[in-house]
Amino acid sequence: MARNTASSNSAPAKVGHVLAKVLGIKLDESTNPLDDTVTRGESLYSVNEAEPYVEHEPTVTEWIRGFVPTRRGVGHYLYGLFPFIRWIGRYNLQWFIGDFVAGVTVAAVVVPQSMAYAKLAELPVQYGLYSSFMGVLIYWFFATSKDITIGPVAVMSTLVGDIVLRVNENYPQFEGHDVASAVAIIAGAIVLFIGLIRCGWIVDFIPLTSISAFMTGSAINIAVGQVPTLMGIKGFSTRAPTYEVVINILKHLGRTKLDAAIGLTALVMLYIIRFACSYSAKKFPARSKLFFFLATLRTAFVILLYVMISWLVNRNHRSNPKFSIFGKVPRGFKNAKVPVVNTEIIKSFASDIPVAVIILLIEHIAIAKSFGRVNNYTIDPSQEMVAIGVTNLLGPFLGGYPATGSFSRTAIKSKAGVRTPFAGVITAIVVLLAIYALPAVFFYIPNAALSGVIIHAVGDLITPPNTVYRFWLVSPIDMIIFFAGVFVTIFSSIENGIYTTICVSAAVLLFRLVKAQGRFLGHVRIHSVVGDHVISPENHILENSNRHSFEIEDDTNVRSIFLPIEHNDGSNPEIQIKQPYPGIFIYRFSEGFNYPNANHYLDYLVSKIFKETRRTNFRSFTRLGDRPWNDPGPRRGQSEPDRSHLPTLKAVILDFSSVNNIDITSTQTLVDIRNQLDRWATPDVVQWHFASINNRWTKRALISAGFGYPTSPEASKSSSIPRWRPIFSVADIGLSQSATVTENVQQPQLEGESIFKMENELGISRTATPTEANNTNLETKTIGDSKVYQTRERHKIAVVQGLNVPLFHVDLTSALRTAIANAEELEEEKSIFES
Repeated sequence: MARNTASSNSAPAKVGHVLAKVLGIKLDESTNPLDDTVTRGESLYSVNEAEPYVEHEPTVTEWIRGFVPTRRGVGHYLYGLFPFIRWIGRYNLQWFIGDFVAGVTVAAVVVPQSMAYAKLAELPVQYGLYSSFMGVLIYWFFATSKDITIGPVAVMSTLVGDIVLRVNENYPQFEGHDVASAVAIIAGAIVLFIGLIRCGWIVDFIPLTSISAFMTGSAINIAVGQVPTLMGIKGFSTRAPTYEVVINILKHLGRTKLDAAIGLTALVMLYIIRFACSYSAKKFPARSKLFFFLATLRTAFVILLYVMISWLVNRNHRSNPKFSIFGKVPRGFKNAKVPVVNTEIIKSFASDIPVAVIILLIEHIAIAKSFGRVNNYTIDPSQEMVAIGVTNLLGPFLGGYPATGSFSRTAIKSKAGVRTPFAGVITAIVVLLAIYALPAVFFYIPNAALSGVIIHAVGDLITPPNTVYRFWLVSPIDMIIFFAGVFVTIFSSIENGIYTTICVSAAVLLFRLVKAQGRFLGHVRIHSVVGDHVISPENHILENSNRHSFEIEDDTNVRSIFLPIEHNDGSNPEIQIKQPYPGIFIYRFSEGFNYPNANHYLDYLVSKIFKETRRTNFRSFTRLGDRPWNDPGPRRGQSEPDRSHLPTLKAVILDFSSVNNIDITSTQTLVDIRNQLDRWATPDVVQWHFASINNRWTKRALISAGFGYPTSPEASKSSSIPRWRPIFSVADIGLSQSATVTENVQQPQLEGESIFKMENELGISRTATPTEANNTNLETKTIGDSKVYQTRERHKIAVVQGLNVPLFHVDLTSALRTAIANAEELEEEKSIFES
């Protein structure tokens, strides 16, 4: 109260009060009356025996201060941008050996795959090597994952190829590699910005279902698109929707050339080697590591084998080869230059920027998180975005196009025993050697063999049937979304498939939020059981040979829990869940409480209460004309249904354990429902109790709406506080040396003797009843018998919740006890008044 007084006397506060008065803002309407009338609490147990605590509302200044960066915070931010600083000083020989083996192993896969993916991007093969080199070289500076390998990937390359072809049709003045580099810079800049502002959580809005559908649909799309090259078939576009490509393949199957012999045998050989190595590893577990490396090198082996075959066949036919081959590949970074980025070139692919950013993010972050969990480390999505962004910003200066994390190469790197992200440098060195030393070898690489490599690589991206079945078991609607995404990708395009799954998943999430169903709870007394033994609170096992029943005399072995009355949580329907108390309802929110679901939640609450209670004043409508139009009463000649056996509404307990924040709409809806139920219960007032509130701002919003403290019909006409019996939760905070506590332990009866005197001093308006003395004696006895006072060591205790908000409770148990105590006291007063 002193703080409020001081603040009200300050010059800014005075100016604010004058301005509020001029504008007609009533500042005192949102003030908790207990903040002024109660400073230490209403219960003498709280005043005399426990440390007082009054909750202060959070302020806007406090909220803003939480977002203002401190010097220490800025230092941590800058330090976090370069994670390699944390481990590079401890780098050792053992780590280097593991990184060297993994780096060389990955390089053997990166070189052929990157050239194949460049073909998907409608670019010369050297651009794939450039992208791979920059990806693995730069990533380790910013990496939070030791396993990820950044470079060209099939899906991103396919998207870039579509963009390049479309731009070449509409803007023929732009070269394909210039368009690809511009896409990398723009998408990389966006991703880098998201990472720098630490908004990596944005990827959490893309569910696993969407990622799986996107990967599966894209894999099918890419694999089908490579079949014509595999078979040497030409004459139609392989960039059309997948189903059209399949139809055209069947139409033109007769045009198959010698390329089919190269492509099909290469593809079959890749699968045979993988199957043989996998079978041998199971057959000979001691040599499993050897077979793993043999399986990993299968791509390089197949490419080198068919390079040799191609050289033998085409060495005398370089200008007119027997089957399609790469041709001349420039040595070194001949295409390095400053990328072309201007408004005109950006305009040519602007509509594809969102899907490009999404593909960069979801594939990389999903892979990084997955391997982080497998290998027991945690990645930072925001920092990974920084790594992707920097890679795509710098890569185009050497001729690179958009690159992101690769699933197949990451899996190989992880299994190869990588120790740190520095393995990327080893891979970069090998790729650099390939760029300068192997262009002559690249000349003879068959395009059909590369198509086989692509089909073999993307085959692993298809979601297995067993995983799809798991989708069905977990959430059938997610399986439907999965197939919707796959079908749209096959019959339309990859980008439309991504948009479809993300939008449908968001719509389902919003529908679940809007239609979230609240639960009315009742209480059940339960025992803890291990097998056929009941466990007491002291962890003593009580033997019982009867497996269907227990006879327990000591009530201390029993505790109460709260379950949905309708058993819609799957609890055993044979258990009879008891109503908490006649006229008292416990209502639990299931998925937050905000403007989309506020009406749905509370409409159900009101309908249930109206159904199971009666009006307190059942003579409210003495004449037919007094009735409202929506409650016209019985038809002429019929009598009013007898509802006298139903209880009157006394209190509503709201479980806020799943509520983090509330907004104006939900708060106003709650106020409207309170007024509606007060009219139903008039002349009584419904008391609203709140349990397990997790957020101070939620408490502030509820207090401003008039919740948290008792109200009565007369409260608006006077400043007095209605009579109520507060029950506070207290906790032990250590041994006490206070003489006050010692005196209270020895003489707890002082509370009963001074209860009325202290309440008058606190400004609480109470009307004593003839049973007050008995109630006080009972409370004194309960306190005196409490275990807190029976211990030899005197402990210091404090209330858990603020004394100025007695209707905010730590849990449902304390809320229910308070509600029942006050309901019984109110009934007692009524019976005395009527007598």
